[in-house]
Amino acid sequence: MTAGHTSREVEYRIARLRERLAGDEIAELGVRIELRGDTVLLTGALPTAGRRDEILRVAEEELDGLVVRTDLTTPSADAPDHRERLP
Repeated sequence: MTAGHTSREVEYRIARLRERLAGDEIAELGVRIELRGDTVLLTGALPTAGRRDEILRVAEEELDGLVVRTDLTTPSADAPDHRERLP
């Protein structure tokens, strides 16, 4: 496990993060949180960059001292800037 952290402690901290993200304050269920080796991975698509920043802030609080990698995207709803070419 990570330096100074047991597997049980890391799983507990991940569970707390899941609870906080699902709670009333944030209410975000679209983030997947996985433990891969010594790294905690957060993935998902979020509606705004602000929501992403909020989730990263909470993750930093809950997972301080752990190796965390994120792949949180904010899909764009902008109109395309060119025509699609079909065969």
